Amino acid sequence: MRPYLIVDVFTANPLEGNPLAVFTAADGLDGLWMQRIAREMNLSETVFVLEPEQGGDARIRIFTPTVELPFAGHPTLGAAYVVCAQRGLDVVELETGAGVITVEFAGQDGLAPLDQPGLVHLPGLPGRMRQPVPAWEPYERAAELLDALGVESSRLPVEAYQNGPRHVYVALDSEEAVHLLRPDLGALGALPGIGVSCFAGAGVRWKTRCFVPALGVGEDPATGSAAGPLAVHLARHDQIAFGQQIEIRQGAEIGRPSVLLARVEAVGGQVTGVEVGGAAVIVARGELLA
Repeated sequence: MRPYLIVDVFTANPLEGNPLAVFTAADGLDGLWMQRIAREMNLSETVFVLEPEQGGDARIRIFTPTVELPFAGHPTLGAAYVVCAQRGLDVVELETGAGVITVEFAGQDGLAPLDQPGLVHLPGLPGRMRQPVPAWEPYERAAELLDALGVESSRLPVEAYQNGPRHVYVALDSEEAVHLLRPDLGALGALPGIGVSCFAGAGVRWKTRCFVPALGVGEDPATGSAAGPLAVHLARHDQIAFGQQIEIRQGAEIGRPSVLLARVEAVGGQVTGVEVGGAAVIVARGELLA
């Protein structure tokens, strides 16, 4: 039997945010079984916690229903929350396919042990992760992408960022335009290997929707790996200042409202650090019998 927890990430409210399955004792499972389990769970991602190999506190492997990812935001934050709750930590280093990611939580006040009988959920706790600095380039199939989204143009250059996953960014004129999007998911899925982040806003408040049909996720409730590059994109194109923290709202259209925080640091115009934060809450636990 393999124990697992269901964690709602980028929210402090149970049954909101982005749900995640965390298998807390995954040593001995191979990648094929992990992929089959992720397909069975049928969430945006499922994460498997393993013994560390590079001096971190734990190693994680991350799967969508169809592929393994070297890094993703909400699985990393959710897994870190679980490891911290289990071990009484407020800082954890997780080994991922994109390197060691440090996640720090504001404090443990109110946390209960995970082995407490009858436990259903723990209080939400805000955390911050240092993400890989993404590489970026113009997206080579921008015209096809805009056509699949059903929009005529983007207010900012259509660019692709990679920090593990590859995300492409399309800026719309208003939050209402983001809300009204009805993309052709089949056409988006034919653009291989990307997530598509459509956004609008101003100052410190931004709204986004993220579509990832190429990786088996139609619309994602909260995309941590896309939040950091969005802040980079906005800062590079003078929509926000470097060092300014922004709030990103996502998931309302699919009944999973989420809030992500992001900030990008730079020295001399060169990006030196990307930080993404948000809350998490454990909502269920179970055991895999297969």
